[in-house]
Amino acid sequence: MKVLILGGYGVFGERLARLLVRDGHEVTVAGRSLEKAESLASDIGCLAARVDRSGPLDCIADFDVVVDAAGPFHAYGQDPYRVARSAILQGTHYLDLCDDTDFCLGISELDEHARLAGVCVLSGLSSVPALSSAAVAALAAGDRPEMIETAILPGNRSPRGLSVMQSILSQAGRPFSVWRGGDWIQSHGWSDPKSYRLPKGVVRQGWQIAVPDHRLFPAHFNADTVLFRAGLELAVMRYGLAAFALLRRVFPFAVSLPLVKVFKRAADLLEPFGTGSGGMSVMVVAGGERRYWRLLAEEGDGPFIPAISARALLRRKSLPSGAAPALGAVSLQEAEAAMDGLKTTTEIVREPVVPAFRKVLREAFDRLPPEIRETHETIGVSRWAGKADVERGKGIFPRLIAFVMRFPAQGAGVDVEVTKSADETGETWERRFGANRFHSHLSPTDRGMTERFGLMTFRLGLHVNDGSLHFPVTSGRIGVLPIPAFLLPRSEAREYVEEGRFHFDVALKAPVSGHLIIRYRGHLSRAPAGISLRPPIAKSP
Repeated sequence: MKVLILGGYGVFGERLARLLVRDGHEVTVAGRSLEKAESLASDIGCLAARVDRSGPLDCIADFDVVVDAAGPFHAYGQDPYRVARSAILQGTHYLDLCDDTDFCLGISELDEHARLAGVCVLSGLSSVPALSSAAVAALAAGDRPEMIETAILPGNRSPRGLSVMQSILSQAGRPFSVWRGGDWIQSHGWSDPKSYRLPKGVVRQGWQIAVPDHRLFPAHFNADTVLFRAGLELAVMRYGLAAFALLRRVFPFAVSLPLVKVFKRAADLLEPFGTGSGGMSVMVVAGGERRYWRLLAEEGDGPFIPAISARALLRRKSLPSGAAPALGAVSLQEAEAAMDGLKTTTEIVREPVVPAFRKVLREAFDRLPPEIRETHETIGVSRWAGKADVERGKGIFPRLIAFVMRFPAQGAGVDVEVTKSADETGETWERRFGANRFHSHLSPTDRGMTERFGLMTFRLGLHVNDGSLHFPVTSGRIGVLPIPAFLLPRSEAREYVEEGRFHFDVALKAPVSGHLIIRYRGHLSRAPAGISLRPPIAKSP
């Protein structure tokens, strides 16, 4: 095929050009700089042209396919689909490597025109949503994925384009909606870090950002939860961006191109550090298993991965007509075959999921009433809602402890919501009492269950008695320092069933004196699913 690549000398455009030349396509790399296009063309054996996407686009008619690899797609102005419309009018297939949510979803408005013209118009033919959706479909294998979690984790020595950096920086600290536990929850760009395992024992950290998967996957895969994170290899860059995101949450200023260039210069200074290895992780929870597809790209081949889906699609004899996001545009088998010639390793791993409380209680778990068992059988994300009465202790010390732990204020009939998120290490419980929120992480161990509140970790003597589940504190530590037994808080916590409904009663008392710190008791039921799969609109600066 004759292929025109706009932004063809950029980070991902260049990789796509190299792959398509290897496959025997007649490639022309184009952009605003003819000098840069000609330099790359002479290196890889293709043609060059000067094409400004905001200028005349008549040349598109000379090609079978035009690929927009330029970006940043969120900044394409009042007529973002100008190139795609021009391609349709001239009977040329249009593809792009977009990962911007609004741009990717909006391409569907061209569907009728694309079908009438008999051309293929696909947006997001990149790592997301094309490759990620291919992996989800392969892992689900016909089962409904309760949870989908994806992470893209590049190596530090990978080249950085201004468009990609501007896209990430513009998201940092800004709100976006995440489908979590069957409802839309507000998150913020570059928040909530988590570590991921890649092939060959490589472990990297990812942070939440918005991608098209958040909007596409809930309806397409009927998933209860869809999460996505991206990472940077060096800690100084990860946490530096986290500080920048926090600043933008307080002061929502726009990200200008000069500011992006400052960040790029700083990142370029750190380029010699880290590695040239990066990867991708896709996980689904389905059929009582966690199923992973993991990719590791080494020796600097990571930037080829966003071009793999386009390469795979263009290996077909014909392309489908119509305009849509590139959701399921290629299969995982096609994508992996398109990685030939690259230093990549892929693997699929399956692990049975045993809920944390069942793992600790073992046979005793089955003696619990079904209303209690149900609340502790989370293998993805579950949400519970109800009412509670909260009683706070008197005196300086109880108030200080309650303040440090972010316990809720006193009140009767307070709205309660508990979101439980299960992963390989246990469960995170996010509790909301009215407007007050606090959370903890529970981890099953060989010696029982532990619960961590910030720096403080407590061991719980979980046991079943008279059809109730009890949570006494048996030991604790602050960091690695053990808390003496006489300084341990006294915990009287139980879950029980009354009138066919799950109830909880948690009382925490001060060590030594036994004075009440806090007591909250009430009932919970499974929270209803969100009414609409369409997320609320988040305000941007």
